[in-house]
Amino acid sequence: MADPSSYRPKPGQIPDSPGVYRFRDEHRRVIYVGKAKSLRQRLANYFQPLTSLHPRTATMVTTAASVEWTVVSTEVEALQLEYFWIKEYDPRFNVKYRDDKSYPYLAVTMNEEFPRVQVMRGHKKKGVRYFGPYAHAWAIRETVDLMLRVFPVRTCSAGVFRNAASAGRPCLLGYIGKCSAPCVGRVTPEEHRELAEEFSDFMAGRTGTYIRRLEKQMMLAAEDMEYEKAGRLRDDIGALRRAMEKSAVVLADATDADLIALAEDELEAAVQIFHVRGGRVRGQRGWVTDKVEAVDSAGLVEHALQQLYGEESGDAVPKEVLVPALPDDTDAVTAWLSGRRGSNVSLRIPQRGDKKDLMETVARNAQQALVLHKTKRASDLTTRSRALEEIADALDLDSAPLRIECFDISHLQGEDVVASMVVFEDGLPRKSEYRRFQIKGFEGQDDVRSMHEVIGRRFRRYLAEKEKTGEWDPEGVVEDPEESGRPKRFAYPPQLVVVDGGQPQVAAARRALDELGIDDIAVCGLAKRLEEVWLPGDDDPVVLPRSSEGLYLLQRVRDTAHDFAIRYQRSKRTKRIRTSPLDVVPGLGDTRKRALIKHFGSVKRLRQATIEQICEVPGMGRKTAEAVVVALAQAAPAAPAVNTATGEIMEDDGGGTA
Repeated sequence: MADPSSYRPKPGQIPDSPGVYRFRDEHRRVIYVGKAKSLRQRLANYFQPLTSLHPRTATMVTTAASVEWTVVSTEVEALQLEYFWIKEYDPRFNVKYRDDKSYPYLAVTMNEEFPRVQVMRGHKKKGVRYFGPYAHAWAIRETVDLMLRVFPVRTCSAGVFRNAASAGRPCLLGYIGKCSAPCVGRVTPEEHRELAEEFSDFMAGRTGTYIRRLEKQMMLAAEDMEYEKAGRLRDDIGALRRAMEKSAVVLADATDADLIALAEDELEAAVQIFHVRGGRVRGQRGWVTDKVEAVDSAGLVEHALQQLYGEESGDAVPKEVLVPALPDDTDAVTAWLSGRRGSNVSLRIPQRGDKKDLMETVARNAQQALVLHKTKRASDLTTRSRALEEIADALDLDSAPLRIECFDISHLQGEDVVASMVVFEDGLPRKSEYRRFQIKGFEGQDDVRSMHEVIGRRFRRYLAEKEKTGEWDPEGVVEDPEESGRPKRFAYPPQLVVVDGGQPQVAAARRALDELGIDDIAVCGLAKRLEEVWLPGDDDPVVLPRSSEGLYLLQRVRDTAHDFAIRYQRSKRTKRIRTSPLDVVPGLGDTRKRALIKHFGSVKRLRQATIEQICEVPGMGRKTAEAVVVALAQAAPAAPAVNTATGEIMEDDGGGTA
């Protein structure tokens, strides 16, 4: 625990201007990012007596070892820079909203020659118009199915589109009138794009124009006694009305707005957002976050606005944002939102009428989300805590192993030997820190030797990271620390190393750590046969009860490492099997490889060809042909295939792969 006075800036050193500041820990990792109208006044608040600070703030300043700042011109620039730094450094003491799911959007790919309507998830792409998010993908598909009667826009994939174009026949949707079939030229690219624009306008809330236009066309068709056309238009109007009914009218004035509501307690906060377009709720989403910093409702709203609109622009930022509390720097946040949209944005608290009533509905959703989250988490957190305590008791550890790393070796009969490292923190997998290793020190099958190599390589990297930060320096010379502040790949040590295996693997892991002088990391092994836990130097295993939560957690960690290693080993084996003797020929690319195989029919027949015959292939010179002959002569021919039912040797006269 650091003393904040040890790194407190000198009086007058901090500028009295807007800026963004970063607290770093002893490893130079950024642990907190903040902004301020006046850096001098804001930072002075952190260096008060610890007893007068909020407990979370006190924890942060005692974890930190230094503070630095960047001066900017305006509060809007500070807001933008704070958002980017929080996203880049992922500081542990900043509130961060993370979705527990990937919400689906209805997307129209206006960046293609023939725009396509489809369901999309993940990061938004440039040139694509998005509508939503929706709670379920099936809701999008139902809406699209109704609207394709009126706006028959392409919905097929690129492959289906190309196949239909080459065959000269549209797909089923083209035959039943739910696609204008641009693949076969029924409409021009310009006409199809106009359909996509109308589809997008309707989804954006401009519904009345199209309904009135269709009604007028229906009446004209009826007056001209074109009853079949009038009937089709009637059905189209009905389809659009049913699509509109799926999102009820909540604001009568066709408002475009996002409503943000909070539900919070001392430890956590839930945020719910309703996206209203054209007076209708077009999407809903929500987050739950831990309050790891001392933050009030205004601060939570500001963080939510950064999360929602930090990478949005144009119409994705609505004209009106309704919130339960205004951020402290309301003018700066409003100016930032207006800059993202390109026009004025109103940020306010609804006081009366339909908008206030709808805000209460959003708040009820937030409260229900928080209660549901706490119910689930209480059960899950209790189970994980009990599991970690049982492991600590069984292995005689000083404290619960909050970070566990597990290693496993995988191979196929001594070939493609690989290893995996998986990481669990607080009993949950941390997939971003999983690692894979290739065994490089020797060839063949030796799980014990492989485990020794992998453990040694992993913790040599750990010591190297400590040396870079100056935390550990065998020569007594401290290098300049890296300034990035990002967590390093092997910077965090575990409290417990688990290996997949018994006494030999555990001994190898312990020996690797001892050779590096690391004696503060516990090691154990979990043997598959009887699910016994082995400790270094013990002749008898530790047997945990079959109903033990600690055993369940160790099994999950071990099985995760095993699956991760097998996937890597299979990918390497697949890559090796797909290789060809032609791969080693210098200057021979994929095009000429395919030409050779196409000309001779298989690698076997190519191996039997002369240099002159190979030179007959277009693009093949004599020097390359000689290199091909040498490479095929050096490579041993593959073993013949055998019919396992009859024992018959199958001749390889078919096509091969390059």
